[in-house]
Amino acid sequence: MNLRFVEAFYWVASLKSVTRAAEKLFLTQSAMSSRIAALEDELGVLLLDRRDKNFRLTVAGTRFLTYAKRMLELQRQLKSEMGSGGPVEVSMRLGAIESVLHSWLIPWVEQLRKDNPLLELELTVESTPVLIDQIRRGTLDAVFAALPASGDGIRNQALTTMEMVFVGNRKIHRKRHYLASDFAGEDILTFQRGSQPHVYLLDALRQAQAEPRCVHTISSISAMVQLVQGGFGIATLPRLAVQRMLAFPHLRALDSEIALRPLPIHVSYREDPSSPAMEGLVASAMAFMEAQDVKQAATAA
Repeated sequence: MNLRFVEAFYWVASLKSVTRAAEKLFLTQSAMSSRIAALEDELGVLLLDRRDKNFRLTVAGTRFLTYAKRMLELQRQLKSEMGSGGPVEVSMRLGAIESVLHSWLIPWVEQLRKDNPLLELELTVESTPVLIDQIRRGTLDAVFAALPASGDGIRNQALTTMEMVFVGNRKIHRKRHYLASDFAGEDILTFQRGSQPHVYLLDALRQAQAEPRCVHTISSISAMVQLVQGGFGIATLPRLAVQRMLAFPHLRALDSEIALRPLPIHVSYREDPSSPAMEGLVASAMAFMEAQDVKQAATAA
């Protein structure tokens, strides 16, 4: 039995789409359909119910999916134990929110490339709802977002939360400590409407009875930073992102009595029984973030 055909069936069943499975394996839709048909001929049963446009596995297809996963896992184990141990070509389609991109994603990807010299990366930067939709549809293999994704074949791991701070222009915002009343009349910049930072900010301002002049919602960290640099308001940003933006010397994290809630970060990824790449990616991200936390703690001390 050709394991490439088994792999094709596994991804069609997992993604519930021949088209999306073909995109995942970099095949044409006709080539993917041919592999499924050849597998059905060999098994002597229909695996996909093709009677209407709604995707369904047949009873035989549902049963074979369990065996397909086992076969691919066994193939992975054999390659691991019998292989040469040399570098393996790895293709990753990653997605991330802007907070992750500007905080630790770039240095982590650089480290990932050192560990995997044959890494081929496709990176998408989007909002959490868009990333969750894309991993559900199978157009991304793993996403770093503020919320976990749910769905068949999707696993989640909570990562270290991001400390959020108020950020101002040191030429304008010179106080050592900001009280809630100091935000009166200020323009506050935060992420897009309905995002967790936006919701958390409004809740913090309400509890502190602080009344800024206006709360602006902006989807781009780069845009927020440039506005603050130009003297337009105070932004809420991840502290680590501010520390990395050395090109903007006037940025300053403000010590404030208003405590901003940390931004939760989750990695959601599709399990792949034929490859350990996804588990390795998650382990690498967690190890990298733990190392960053140690560095920050040492710097603070």
